Amino acid sequence: MSDIIVKQITYIHQDREPLFQNISFTVDAGEKVALVGNNGSGKSTLLKIIAGQLQPSGGEIVCDAAPYYIPQHLGQYDSLTVAGALRVERKINALHAILRGEVDAEYFSELDDDWQIEEKCRAALDGWELQHVELTTCMALLSGGEKTRVFLAGLDIHTPSVVLLDEPTNHLDHWSREKLYETICRGNATVLVVSHDRTLLNLLHQTLELSGRGVTVYGGNYDFYQERKEINIHALQERVEDQQKELRLAKKIAREAAERQQKREARGEKLSSRKGTPRIMMNTLKNRAESSSSKLKDVHAEKIGSIADSLSESRAALSEPGRMKVNFNPSVLHEGKILLTARDINFGYSTEMLWAHPLHFQIKSGERIALSGRNGSGKTTLLRMLLGKLEPTRGELIRADFKYVYLDQEYSMLRDNLTVYGQAEYYNVNNLPEHELKMRLNRFLFPAEVWDKPCEQLSGGERMRLIFCCLMISNNTPDVFVLDEPTNNLDIQNIEIMTSTIRDYRGTVIVVSHDRRFMEEIGVERCIDLSSRDLC
Repeated sequence: MSDIIVKQITYIHQDREPLFQNISFTVDAGEKVALVGNNGSGKSTLLKIIAGQLQPSGGEIVCDAAPYYIPQHLGQYDSLTVAGALRVERKINALHAILRGEVDAEYFSELDDDWQIEEKCRAALDGWELQHVELTTCMALLSGGEKTRVFLAGLDIHTPSVVLLDEPTNHLDHWSREKLYETICRGNATVLVVSHDRTLLNLLHQTLELSGRGVTVYGGNYDFYQERKEINIHALQERVEDQQKELRLAKKIAREAAERQQKREARGEKLSSRKGTPRIMMNTLKNRAESSSSKLKDVHAEKIGSIADSLSESRAALSEPGRMKVNFNPSVLHEGKILLTARDINFGYSTEMLWAHPLHFQIKSGERIALSGRNGSGKTTLLRMLLGKLEPTRGELIRADFKYVYLDQEYSMLRDNLTVYGQAEYYNVNNLPEHELKMRLNRFLFPAEVWDKPCEQLSGGERMRLIFCCLMISNNTPDVFVLDEPTNNLDIQNIEIMTSTIRDYRGTVIVVSHDRRFMEEIGVERCIDLSSRDLC
């Protein structure tokens, strides 16, 4: 086991804007630690620096062992075989050369007595249910979840003492997530994880928050971190209120002092005039009075400026995307209305059907239902049938008339060729005035400087907030929210926005998600499990 020591790390973008500056922290040997923060705070960049894949602009990383790093995006490995991605290809090639009778010392040096390497790799892949994947398989042929499981199998192959994981659960189904949780908990390695999976984050011993103010250490799991954050936010709110009162009082005192000084100066001029004071003396007295008045103004201005600066800092620390609230009107459909009836439906081509047993169920207005199952079990296919985009190959699917909003993990409702403001205008079917549109955008955390930003450049959280903003602009409350892995590309703050929005919405929800906590918090009542073909 090894420590991870981060010393005064700074990273500056090519545009000379610093992403973070003078970051320092230590992860003790054997500790399992979460790294959290808003999108754009630099979590993935910091992991790359610790992994040695990116050079910092300043500072150093001290780590005795080479970290085993699983990045968030794995497309850069598409040109490699599975063995190449796992960094065992040369060793396996050396083994095969020796078995062919070649006795070059280079082969023996490369193999390093690891005669069981092939069996070890096969066992590790099988353990992650990748029996169909060969070491010679090209990574480009694998799905996102399969690629992630290949790299997780590498933990069993290499048994690293330092592990860095960047959003490891993004493409994993429920079974794979449970196996990952178990792997992390039972292992002895030093682990640093970037994730929005709150179930995973609650298994970790410590939470580090990366923000523009540096790294803040919280000595507990994610729930502990949230509790401490709430306490800090409450304290900040009280500080803001106190500083606002202090600023108002300082301005009042400065104003009253200026008025008293003006009155004294006016009385002095009057008395001097009555006494017949020579003009040169009057000018001297006037200059002294003005100098005294100026010094008084400077003293008060400095005090007011100091309080105002402190207030600005407190407000900046308080600003949290997670504080945003979205309120949809209730669905107009009466609760209990039958929306969908499936009678022995199945889907497939020729004689091969997707499900071993046909599906039979009803969905009523007001219900909250999850479609669950392993990757490839047909959840998205069933969603498309429920929405009338696909027809079942067999059986009967009866749909009532209802309005729905379909949110997938890419939030593809948005038109990528439009700007943020253009998107708001596109949904402005009620002809709201321009200032009202801009006010709504601000309310959904889109300030003026991003109104001209193309939608294709928005992060997952920004796309989600813009969709909710546009639905509010169009006053388009759906009867049914259909959610297909909606939290995959969101940071934790935006997951909380999504969660509170769907939880507070009074209507029907159909959701596909492997995020167990998200489903619990939005109140899922039952599920259609496509792996076991049971309604649970």
